[in-house]
Amino acid sequence: MSDPRLRLVHPEGVPEPGLPAPLGRQLVETGLITQTELLNALGLQRRVDAQLGDILMAEGVVQPDDLLAALARQHNAQLVDLNATPPRRKIASALPSSLCLQHHVVPWIWVGNTLLVATARPDLFDHLRRCMGAFGPAMLPVIASPGAIRTQINRLYCTQLAHKAITRVASVESCRNWGRRGNALWLWSAGFALTSCVILSPAWTVTMACLWAVLTLMMTTLMKAAAFGAQIIGGLHDHLSSAPPVPPPFRLPRVSVMVPLLHEKEIANALIKRMERLTYPKSLLEVVLVLEASDTVTRDTIARTDLPPWISVIEVPDADCLTTKPRALNYALDFCKGSIIGVWDAEDAPEPDQIEKVVLRFQNAPANVACLQGILDYYNPRTNWMSRCFTIEYATWWRLILPGIARLGLVIPLGGTTLFFRRDILERLGGWDAHNVTEDADLGVRLARHGYRTELLPTVTHEEANCRPWRWVRQRSRWLKGFMITYFVHMRHPRQLLRELGWKRVMGLQVIFLATFSQFAAAPFLWSFWLIPLGVPHPVQMTLGSAALWWMTALFLCAEGLSLILGLAAVSGRAHRHLLPWVPTMPFYFPLGALAAYKALHEMIAQPFFWDKTQHGYAEATEDV
Repeated sequence: MSDPRLRLVHPEGVPEPGLPAPLGRQLVETGLITQTELLNALGLQRRVDAQLGDILMAEGVVQPDDLLAALARQHNAQLVDLNATPPRRKIASALPSSLCLQHHVVPWIWVGNTLLVATARPDLFDHLRRCMGAFGPAMLPVIASPGAIRTQINRLYCTQLAHKAITRVASVESCRNWGRRGNALWLWSAGFALTSCVILSPAWTVTMACLWAVLTLMMTTLMKAAAFGAQIIGGLHDHLSSAPPVPPPFRLPRVSVMVPLLHEKEIANALIKRMERLTYPKSLLEVVLVLEASDTVTRDTIARTDLPPWISVIEVPDADCLTTKPRALNYALDFCKGSIIGVWDAEDAPEPDQIEKVVLRFQNAPANVACLQGILDYYNPRTNWMSRCFTIEYATWWRLILPGIARLGLVIPLGGTTLFFRRDILERLGGWDAHNVTEDADLGVRLARHGYRTELLPTVTHEEANCRPWRWVRQRSRWLKGFMITYFVHMRHPRQLLRELGWKRVMGLQVIFLATFSQFAAAPFLWSFWLIPLGVPHPVQMTLGSAALWWMTALFLCAEGLSLILGLAAVSGRAHRHLLPWVPTMPFYFPLGALAAYKALHEMIAQPFFWDKTQHGYAEATEDV
């Protein structure tokens, strides 16, 4: 009884026998809400899977402190302030972290042999007792705010949760052993061999590089043509058409959306405004801002921002030499309450009814549909020439190629945002590979390998186009590095991969990952064909003859023509029609991709897990989103 915090425990903390008075009646009797407000909330509760208190708070009818006080009176339990009187670290051993996260509770103090446990859901406390079993400690509830409970769970169990976030994915499916088993030595050996070939036989070395460039160009061109054909047959814009959501005939589930932030001092206020436009019931929506503990810039920015009760913050503890988005997502996943888990980026502006579309599709989709991927677009295409080209590139990929890939039944490499998952399946797969810098594409492959499907959802999220050259190179190099590491990870056991995916989808992976990277890295060899009309001698002509050279040149020109057609088709809609004159300039946009590929090759050896952060907030939105 020497603990000074015990003075906060009410002597009548033991609940009296019998059922407590309903919360709504208590709130009406104390004058905190009216009878009409209670009836409206109860009517809404019949349509949504949320507690009455959450609905009243989300509707702005009752304040969080008043609700907690009412819960304490209802269950005859003590109301405590965990921020003022936090639990001591040694008490963490009293309850396992998994149960604390599952029940959203945290151990507070011992009173003799009785453990006082802070909870915001005292009605579920008996379930916690049953989970602990007959040999668990005697426990009594005290009432605390959900945010304070989450903060204390994070403080008490951060070490073990941080380790779990790094190792959630099975080692055989993770890239965390990259570089430890001779990968770096193999890459250095390949580089040495290539240098030797250039010195000993430069003409044949250039010829072989051109042949590889043309072969991978043929692969990507055939895939683009097949995807475009599938889109034309299936309806060019059918994947974007959908009826407006109507009130569904089922109770709406809770949805948690994680928004990872890092060094974001420009974007916080705009982010909150965009989230407030969402029309999904706020009592069922949980937006989790995921911050790195060492990121004082973002923390200070968020501290100056008024957050609504449905937006919370999770700070991810520091890890040695690993600060990646997937690690942060894995860590925050355990704190999410929703049965559907989503991911947005800091600069995203989702459509207001996006969550409704997600929920409705998951309700009607087959059980093996594990992921829904939204369509990405840009809200600043008019910033400069680079932003226009980036928008054309994204429109081609998201509105033509990727939907065509889906129609062809190939593996869909996920984008890093506007992703929504069935939580149970996501946890079964171990979440994201914490070491992979393109965790989205890797997760798309793992979903397919485990027999799950990804569907494209007809909803658009607008982002900020990267419109500065060096930032574009840094972002693209991270994508390309991750693509190649993902490719090598999943090609570790090609026979098993073939059994799981089949020939068609395995060949699709060769194009999406290997051939795509090769096209960026070998682009200068393809550009050399533009020198032929100028009369400049070409090494291929000296080694393979003029016929081979002209065949390769013709294939290159056909590929360029197809790219032009795809670009024009992608921006032919009303929203992007102003970009049509800029499509012919796309060949001048991609040379930076070669620089990004060489940067990626260097980092595959020297810094495979380095996350080259893309800064946002530099371009102002020039369109109404």
